[in-house]
Amino acid sequence: MNLVPLFEWIEATRAGAALRDSYWLFPAVESIHLLGLCVIGGAILIVNMRLLGLGLRTQSAVQINRDVKPFMIGSLAVMLISGYLLFASEATKCYTHGAFWVKMACLALAIVVTFTLQNRAVKIEDRVPGTTQAKLTAVANVLLWTGVGVAGRWIGFS
Repeated sequence: MNLVPLFEWIEATRAGAALRDSYWLFPAVESIHLLGLCVIGGAILIVNMRLLGLGLRTQSAVQINRDVKPFMIGSLAVMLISGYLLFASEATKCYTHGAFWVKMACLALAIVVTFTLQNRAVKIEDRVPGTTQAKLTAVANVLLWTGVGVAGRWIGFS
């Protein structure tokens, strides 16, 4: 399936043109995007470090997950909106850039792991601390979100 016409259309939208044509708008939106990544990254690390037994051992994993969930959801919304705007400004470049596709794959998998497998892992962790399943979920989640960030930087620097 050829997505080039779709990517060209997205790049030609008012949002894409506004970010491309403005001196300050792209860096402002990118800053917001990176702040969203920092917030979700921190929330992800808090939960997953607990699953790995590396912190906050006196609190239940379920409670920690519940406490950070609003930050995960809010920052994900910020990242998706700002990410779309950044994407719209250079959609055709993204289409041919391998890092974009790596980022999108990592992002899709990270969202699934964060909002499904991680929820299961924290429940298991509260019943049976230190399970291999919880630790593998934590490692996978941290690696996937790291992949999102690294691939995003790869897009920006190449």
